[in-house]
Amino acid sequence: MRETNDAGPRQLETVARACDVIDALEELDGAGVTELADYLDISKSSAYSYLSTLRTKRLVVKDDDTYRLSLEFLYLGKTIRHRHVLFEHGKQQVDRLAEETGEYVHLMCEQHGLERNIYKVAGENAVGDTYHTTKERKADFLHFTSTGKAVLAYLPDARVEAIIDEYGLVKKTENTITDRDALFEEIQTIRERGYAVNDEEEVTGIRAIGAPIRDANGAILGAVSVSGPTSRLNGDRYYETLPKQVMESANVTEASINMSNASRSL
Repeated sequence: MRETNDAGPRQLETVARACDVIDALEELDGAGVTELADYLDISKSSAYSYLSTLRTKRLVVKDDDTYRLSLEFLYLGKTIRHRHVLFEHGKQQVDRLAEETGEYVHLMCEQHGLERNIYKVAGENAVGDTYHTTKERKADFLHFTSTGKAVLAYLPDARVEAIIDEYGLVKKTENTITDRDALFEEIQTIRERGYAVNDEEEVTGIRAIGAPIRDANGAILGAVSVSGPTSRLNGDRYYETLPKQVMESANVTEASINMSNASRSL
């Protein structure tokens, strides 16, 4: 087992490669030894050794000659989600907001400079099930979603700069902000009004409104948002009603978190 320490903390190459194998099995929806070896550019013997080890640890199952990720990841994912402070205190608000608005409601946090979806609920009139289901399984950029921008607005500027340096400002539609200065101008607006908008910046024809969720010290924890077609998110509903509803949900979630933390010190 070789250790690497070229930059930053010491890393274990075997652990990193095992993670690569897991990622590859997810991306390929299962693979045989040869396919995995070719995909990762490693020897067949190494691919087999990693697969066998992961299978012994019950993280991989074998179906004929195909290896797939096991349901252990499902249980791990559910455990992580249910223990997350935003899910614990925000789920009820997300459910309520979806019922009130009839649209898609999202709860997210930032990790490693990317958006991670914790919980999504489709209201009665929500559209885009396939898109939202797919997106829930993957990390995404922060600069074109209302939740992502709501989070960026309450991160230190240096952290925002670092995120832009690492991931850039990928263009999704004609409305996507791709200029650094324009993004910081938008961030300042979000700080002043208390919520962010996604005006067809991620998907043409879809708007969203997101509000930050912060702890008692003002540190950003995540954000909640409502999204829907521009035909329904317009006029007073888009500019007044929904922002108030989303900010209220964020505030109630914050209050629940802060009260829970305060009770531990009693």
